[in-house]
Amino acid sequence: MQNIEIPVWPYVYGSPSGQGKIRSYPEDFIVKEILAFEPSSTGEHVFLQIEKTGENTDYVARQLARFANVRQRDVSFAGLKDRHAVTTQWFSVWLPGKADPDWTQFETDSMKVLQSVRHARKLKRGVLSGNSFKLIIRDWQGDKDKTIQQLEGMKANGIANYYGSQRFGNQGQNVKKGLAMFKGEKAGREQRSLYLSAARSYLFNQILACRVASQTWNQPVAGETYMFDLSHSCFKSEQPDAEIIRRLEAKEIHPTGVLWGRGEAGVSLDVLNIEQGIIDAYPDLVQGLIDCAVDKDRRALRVNVQDLNWQFVDDTTLELGFTLPAGSYATSVLREIIEL
Repeated sequence: MQNIEIPVWPYVYGSPSGQGKIRSYPEDFIVKEILAFEPSSTGEHVFLQIEKTGENTDYVARQLARFANVRQRDVSFAGLKDRHAVTTQWFSVWLPGKADPDWTQFETDSMKVLQSVRHARKLKRGVLSGNSFKLIIRDWQGDKDKTIQQLEGMKANGIANYYGSQRFGNQGQNVKKGLAMFKGEKAGREQRSLYLSAARSYLFNQILACRVASQTWNQPVAGETYMFDLSHSCFKSEQPDAEIIRRLEAKEIHPTGVLWGRGEAGVSLDVLNIEQGIIDAYPDLVQGLIDCAVDKDRRALRVNVQDLNWQFVDDTTLELGFTLPAGSYATSVLREIIEL
């Protein structure tokens, strides 16, 4: 079996300029989901915006099902959120022909219902436009001038869209368990999905790392497929022209990397050679994903960090605020400035 290790993938803005602690308290990591649509106010599904502290998403969903006296599958959410944080996220509860219970009775010290509104359809995974973050780094020490320079660079030029370390589990266990699953070890449905995602994410990060190392993660390369900013729509270009270069510099479009699976390559020429070189190095992961009938997709190599702001509250406390599109990781911002 291949030996899979989670490396320190290359940085865009040099090595981290400081050290510090994140999540010293749940209030140091505040996340708020931004829905991709406005609920219609009518329908069989109740959308609940819930602020939770120190609770994981699955636990809240189970508690909602119990409180509303519905099946677990009648409760859904758009995305998983960190437990060790204060997170505001959306859930939906299917209550056909039923009145709303008194949601205030659901509240505890760690869960608060901020609003409820009806909608015609259940809340589906991934239907977020993004997440806003407010983070506090405590016991910070380092080179303040370099930190500010790195933050200004991220604000102007975006970040490498790496999957965060939490995707891979402790010491890459999710990828290793994925390899074991590909070799015949049994896994439940939720575990299977987790391991498949980890395997694809690992291959993507390796491709992105190669592009960062060659400084082409935000540059035009022959045979590229580009993705529109804040969209999943793509187009292919054999050779970059002046308009592609302009749109890349304006951060309107981004180069992409493969999320491995079945199907056509979607790229050609130099990009195909780069990706194939990475893919060929991991035959067990590659074939396992194909055997599990996962279909190819593309992911942007670069992501814009919207509304990035910062302040040093004192010499050892740094506050950050920013918004990222759904699927991008706050840790990909943090890793550029502090050792995680």
